[in-house]
Amino acid sequence: MAWGIGSTKTSNPQFRALHWRLLLSYLGVMVAILGASTVTVYEFFAQSLYQQFDNQLMTLAQAAAHSLGAIKYKYDHHHDEEEDDDKEEDDDDERKIPKNPLQILPRLDGDGDLDIPWQNLRQPQQGVEWFNESGKLLAKEGTRFPTGNLVPTSQVAGKTTREQELRSLTLPVFDGEFYGEKDERELAGYVRISQSTVNLDLELNRLCWGLGMGGTITLALAGIGGMWLTRQALEPIENSFEQLKQFTADASHELRSPLTAIKTCISVMQSHPERIHPADTKKVAAIASATNQMTNLVEDLLLLARIEGAAANIHDLSPIPLAEIIEDVIECAIPQAESKQITLNSQVISGIVVMGNAPQLIRLFTNLLANAIQYTAEGGQVTLSSHRIANAVMVSVEDTGIGIAPQDLAYVFDRFWRADKARARRQGGLGMGLAIAQTIAQSHQGKITVTSQLGVGTCFRVRLPLI
Repeated sequence: MAWGIGSTKTSNPQFRALHWRLLLSYLGVMVAILGASTVTVYEFFAQSLYQQFDNQLMTLAQAAAHSLGAIKYKYDHHHDEEEDDDKEEDDDDERKIPKNPLQILPRLDGDGDLDIPWQNLRQPQQGVEWFNESGKLLAKEGTRFPTGNLVPTSQVAGKTTREQELRSLTLPVFDGEFYGEKDERELAGYVRISQSTVNLDLELNRLCWGLGMGGTITLALAGIGGMWLTRQALEPIENSFEQLKQFTADASHELRSPLTAIKTCISVMQSHPERIHPADTKKVAAIASATNQMTNLVEDLLLLARIEGAAANIHDLSPIPLAEIIEDVIECAIPQAESKQITLNSQVISGIVVMGNAPQLIRLFTNLLANAIQYTAEGGQVTLSSHRIANAVMVSVEDTGIGIAPQDLAYVFDRFWRADKARARRQGGLGMGLAIAQTIAQSHQGKITVTSQLGVGTCFRVRLPLI
């Protein structure tokens, strides 16, 4: 058995399915862990960057708040002078608001700026606005301002808002902030600081892309590692399973010769009953029955070993008209059905051709049909039907028998398994028929499923790919 890195080549479909289940479970856990880690890292850095951004806004707001008193005084003085000059003009507040506070305060600290850490507020990233206690705009500086109205706040730490790519901090300013008790302070106005978040969003986008690329690479490496780990984990198990299958095949093959000898001797003895003591007649019959049962078991085990030993060889497959196979199976089952007065119905469409091994397909449907007849009461019905589904054909074998308990459905295809509560033990049965049927279906790249209800009946469905 040669497996490469990431290979899922194995001789047993069950091990292939187990390999993929383990791999997908491993990848699912890795995706969950990686996703949670990525979200956590992104949120941590995003919160950190926004916290730094808000701290910068707060520093600027606190610096600009020192100028609010002087701006209010000069604004009121400027407003009064304009009213005296022309009392007949409309009171247009927006027209009277100087766009540049330097028009009101040409000097605050002797260097011509606004006495704040940022000396150049004309860059296209920031904006500062001063408001009085009623929320009226007194002055502004910069180029980026929110379009919404001021939202008053009494929070000492200010209130942060977001408008598209602009983040704003509104800070209340109190008179006597550094004098007296807190309760004695009076609201003097507000300062609103706005700054573009384009650069911040670009950094977060780069972080997101970096985490995504890193996560993808990590997941790919984890997938390769997971394939290798599952291969390493399953290889000893499959080797043991293969050895067990080989032992079963070898033992079954070796048992054929002694069983054949015993069967021949019993046949000779039974063909000359006068040579058998009357007291030994029942013993010889019991030996003959046990020999036949052992022979059937050995043949079934050998058949399973041949089918499972290697995948279906392409040279052993040929185009087979499915309707003809099913008709032959029904014809052979008529005597068994008539003995129990069971009605056989056939609803098989013609013209369907599958690639398969004719003797194995006959054995598959014979087992299912015999199983349905065996567990259907006298006067019941068994129906074989087929229909196309996409690029496959579905063959159903449905009976009106005693049914299978829901808790037993998962075990019906196990070898030697019987649910005594659900089904009466068939005389001479070995519990191998459904296991053989499933193995044949899998060797033809098909699938067999079962649904059942106690007291109502059972339906086996076989899905086979079309040519």
